[in-house]
Amino acid sequence: MSTVRTLAAACAWLCVSAPALAASASATQAPKAEVIHWWTSGGESAAVKQVAQAYQQAGGVWIDTAIAGGDQSRAVTINRIVGGNPPTAAQFNTSKQFLDVIEAGMLNDVDTVARAQNWDQMLPPPIIDVIKVGGHYYAVPLNIHMQTWFWYSKPAFKKAGIDKEPASMAEFFTALDKLKAAGIIPLAHGGQSWQENVLFSAILANMGGKELYLKAFRDRDQATLLGPAFRNVLLTFKRLKSYVDPGSPGRNWNDATALVISGKAGFQVMGDWAKGEFTNARQIAGQHYGCMAGLGPSTPYLIQGDVFVFPKTDDGKTVRAQQLLANVVSQPVLQVGFSKLKGSIPVRTDVDAAELDLCAQKGLEIMKDRTRQAGVSEVYLTPDQNGAMQDVLTAYWNTSMPVEKAQKSIANALKY
Repeated sequence: MSTVRTLAAACAWLCVSAPALAASASATQAPKAEVIHWWTSGGESAAVKQVAQAYQQAGGVWIDTAIAGGDQSRAVTINRIVGGNPPTAAQFNTSKQFLDVIEAGMLNDVDTVARAQNWDQMLPPPIIDVIKVGGHYYAVPLNIHMQTWFWYSKPAFKKAGIDKEPASMAEFFTALDKLKAAGIIPLAHGGQSWQENVLFSAILANMGGKELYLKAFRDRDQATLLGPAFRNVLLTFKRLKSYVDPGSPGRNWNDATALVISGKAGFQVMGDWAKGEFTNARQIAGQHYGCMAGLGPSTPYLIQGDVFVFPKTDDGKTVRAQQLLANVVSQPVLQVGFSKLKGSIPVRTDVDAAELDLCAQKGLEIMKDRTRQAGVSEVYLTPDQNGAMQDVLTAYWNTSMPVEKAQKSIANALKY
């Protein structure tokens, strides 16, 4: 009897445990992807969960490594690659941030996905220029961000008596003056060097147009950088300092966005990732807040975005996990779902835009006009050049540095 009971108990254990063991074995065999990223704000966290869920639904195991701050996240990624302990994938911006890693042979290419989806024809040239190196694609673009949107609070506009969107730099300053007179912070700004770079880029693009913008950043033309038009851009940029509040220094971008969401501030100049914060606060474009891609119909649309790169490996399981993530990220449905929460627009052109909000639809419409497409400064400048320029802009913004010194310093920073 004891033998029978033992066999019966063993059978019962197997009957109960077999599915769990099978599930455990399946999970062990499933492609595992540790992904480093810096999507940590409310809207960003909601967006990256879309990617994680899509990866899991495709049969993968997502291991989330979120590191606040782009600079810190990129540094950890590069240090781990160099140190021989790379993640499966890592987020970077669509820029030259990972060029050194490519040139050192530390990334796997994604040519298979690129060929299958005809990226040569589908993607905007400013994006191709940085993710395709030596004839090979080394990053999977997830979205397109435009860096220099003007966001504004509709309640703040109403309180200040502003009845229409400014359509020129002069009208922009008039609106700022009205907001200040109404006791509202005219310009919500986070006093960090990269945010000052965003603000400066917006002024350069809106005052100088695409021609001056590209001569300065793409061509690094010394005559342009030392010329009167560029000087006027610097003066206008500095003039904006009088419209930010004393709490600006060191403020994070999303905290500046929160001032606009609450109606405590009128404007913020920031990339369309800020829209994710409005969405997270359940605000609706056109109803609670407004968005302008520029102050005129020909203002260049300064694009970058988010990409995933895949550190070099010959391990079959890791390569399988990378390929699965590359395919998941490049699907139209995922790109729409991600952009709805992140504030961006899909990088693919064959998506259903009906689900996207008013601002995203504006962006998609502008992207149809290739004459308005230009990259952000990081698309044209090396990290060292961009960093040196940011240092000058921040010093100029925060001190009594003369405009002549700032202009010469920027020209020198971009000379080589």
